[in-house]
Amino acid sequence: MIRYLAPWWLLAVLPVLALAGLYVWAQLRRRATAVKFSNVDLLRRIAPKGLGWRRHAAATAFLLCLLILSVGMARPAVDVQEPMERATVILAIDVSLSMDAKDVEPDRFTAAKAAAKDFVKQLPETFNVGLVAFSKSANVMVSPTKEHSRVRQSVDTLELGEGTATGEAVFASLQAIQSVPAGGAKEPPPARIVMLSDGFRTFGRSVEQAAEAASAANVPVSTIAFGTDSGTVDINGQTIPVKVDRASLERLATDTGGHAYEAYTTEELKQIYQDMGSSIGRRTAAREISQWFIGLAMLFGFAAAGMSLLWTSRIP
Repeated sequence: MIRYLAPWWLLAVLPVLALAGLYVWAQLRRRATAVKFSNVDLLRRIAPKGLGWRRHAAATAFLLCLLILSVGMARPAVDVQEPMERATVILAIDVSLSMDAKDVEPDRFTAAKAAAKDFVKQLPETFNVGLVAFSKSANVMVSPTKEHSRVRQSVDTLELGEGTATGEAVFASLQAIQSVPAGGAKEPPPARIVMLSDGFRTFGRSVEQAAEAASAANVPVSTIAFGTDSGTVDINGQTIPVKVDRASLERLATDTGGHAYEAYTTEELKQIYQDMGSSIGRRTAAREISQWFIGLAMLFGFAAAGMSLLWTSRIP
């Protein structure tokens, strides 16, 4: 879709439209004031054959040339996807006991770890990647690093614990992001938090507080609600249902400018991570296409000149 980097210059279209209107008015006035012959047959014999529609072709091409040039002054552009040279991605994984549910084969926790390692593997090598694990509290397992193998190895060492501190996971991720050096650039690299969770927050600061902090830091949080509503876990001999808190995760993503996903199977989770890896590794940039408009305007300009020379032996 075309957008304009300097839309105010679209006002340049108005004089061209006025010129087109003036041309139409002149043609109508010319027809109304033409000399009337009483003998139509005599007129046909003595008057040279007119150009007909060709009389307006050169003028139309010329007006189109001006119109396209005036639109080109507004700097039209299209959005293109470009690979990002640097970025920071924090992978926050829920390690609460609810992740032991078997509603996803072989269980939520095992499937989450396998998909997370595949996700890290497909991220660009120039990205800083960190790992945060959260249950009753949130801990930075690996600070953002370009050594992605460290993150994958750390994923294998994750263990389940009690509680779910979703908000604390965001705050810990933001703290880890702040530790990334600017690397000589004027601004720190863009950052994003990718959170996978299944349960309701039971400890720590609220999800709303976390969303406010992430928004203030301009760090989107993309969430994956993993699991089904039929999941259960056995704790001290009791079977406890562990439904997924999709609503809170979706609000967190929406409020921070991220994306909310839902995965009910291992295959869906892997596909989501694959799609996220592709989108995180690229950014949308505006590519100016003014030269296309200039080139098209030149074609209409040459067409106008050619038709005028061919039919009237002069350039308009």
